[in-house]
Amino acid sequence: MRDNSKRLTAAADPAPAMVSDEARIPLDFSTPTELVDLPSKGRYYPEGHPLCGQETIEIKFMTAKDEDILTSPSLLKKGLAIDRFLQNVILNKRISVGSLLSGDKNAILISSRINGFGAEYTTKVTCPACMKPSENTFDLSEVEVYVGDDFDDYDITPTESNTFIVKLPRTSFEVEVRLLTSKDENELAAKMQQAKKRGAHETNLTDQLKKIIVSVNGVDEYKTISRVIDALPAFDSRYLRAAYLKVVPGLDMTQYFTCGVCGFEKEVDIPLTVDFFWSKQ
Repeated sequence: MRDNSKRLTAAADPAPAMVSDEARIPLDFSTPTELVDLPSKGRYYPEGHPLCGQETIEIKFMTAKDEDILTSPSLLKKGLAIDRFLQNVILNKRISVGSLLSGDKNAILISSRINGFGAEYTTKVTCPACMKPSENTFDLSEVEVYVGDDFDDYDITPTESNTFIVKLPRTSFEVEVRLLTSKDENELAAKMQQAKKRGAHETNLTDQLKKIIVSVNGVDEYKTISRVIDALPAFDSRYLRAAYLKVVPGLDMTQYFTCGVCGFEKEVDIPLTVDFFWSKQ
């Protein structure tokens, strides 16, 4: 706080005092920041990573400059707007967005959306019953954190290498899996888009398995893992994907939905549409 009484006294002096450049600035403030709880609690990051063992990450509140990033036509066309925005709001510049675990990245996105536009999020949802779209309002402040520890119904063993061994029910293979980072997910999305452009057969499920699987029965050769994945029984494939979701720390993005057309009521996954950051409001 500036001492206004001293300024008034100085103004009465016959010889005006020199005014510093700092005193001439009518608005002088720093962008507020907040600490975001990481679903991973800093686990699963390698030693030396800035988030290893850290339960929170500090981000700054969204600014008008950040809105420029989110609405940049060139960045949107290249699919870089979200990552560029996140890199800008993260205070510790040693942290690369690409190295974030997917659940931690989503936690930062939700917090940034709340501090930028508020917790109320209105978007159109396609009703599972009548298949008609209608507007629904979700409360992002009610999104709950899942730390990835509820996997008692599956044969899963954590390792000291921040991976997990999943024993498959049909083949009895012991499959070691790792958690995906933001970079991994971007690579999978890019491969899917390339396949669509070429009109080629999409291999989304097997591509994901090839990203998360580290070894099978101790064998870590990529060609061998690829052959196993391609020949894996569908029952085991589904079991592995379900088990993987249980160990991934993240956010529970389900909330109650009431169809404005037919009145159908059910919990649904909150859809992250263009209204999330690009609302017309």
